[in-house]
Amino acid sequence: MKPISTAIRFDEVTLGYDRRPAVHHLDGEIPSGSLMAVVGPNGAGKSTLLKGIVGTLTPLEGRIRLDGACGIAYLPQAAEIDRSFPLSVYDLVAMGLWSRSGLFGGISRHDRTRIEQALAAVGLLGFERRPISTLSGGQMQRALFARLLLQDAPVILLDEPFTAIDAKTTADLLDLVRRWHDESRTVVAVLHDLDMVRRTFPQTLLIAREPVAWGETETVLQPENLLKARRMVEAYDPHADICHRKVA
Repeated sequence: MKPISTAIRFDEVTLGYDRRPAVHHLDGEIPSGSLMAVVGPNGAGKSTLLKGIVGTLTPLEGRIRLDGACGIAYLPQAAEIDRSFPLSVYDLVAMGLWSRSGLFGGISRHDRTRIEQALAAVGLLGFERRPISTLSGGQMQRALFARLLLQDAPVILLDEPFTAIDAKTTADLLDLVRRWHDESRTVVAVLHDLDMVRRTFPQTLLIAREPVAWGETETVLQPENLLKARRMVEAYDPHADICHRKVA
């Protein structure tokens, strides 16, 4: 049997802002092909963790190691996306090709076919010329998932991908997530809907500024762990300095 490789490895990682920790004492690994949810109370550091993985936030301590062959596709929270920018749906989706063609690379006939296929996969054929400012929340999320399809990355990070969108769009996009998992891609998603996590995500990381539980979803989402996470966030001092872990 082929050994399972590691997509992402955390070595005693602390992430934060202005030397104030937002996530600390994170040590462990995410095997390649995992379908993992990241959950926790508001302010637990979930989005910060994804920013550390994608590289937009440098660890204050420790190290995040990625498989050398891993490309990463990242979907930030909807609130972080400027929808006022004059961009069509087609152009937004085509941005998924940048990693291969470059910012000023031309779009080939093959690329146009792939863009059409991605739009079809998310149910947006016919929306190509629509400005993104005119899209509903669900339509915008479909377009962003189409862009992820074009990136064709082995690791996919999703930050609250199903917040404030309709049930039909959520179901369709969850089907894409399952498809990525079936293709042995590594999918890590920040989520709030614990019922969805239980139904769809076999692995879960529960954090509250530091890891509370990590492993099989059924075991992680026990009431005592959820209560512990809530109490840890409520007791957190936002002005605390980095807490260095003592080495035995």
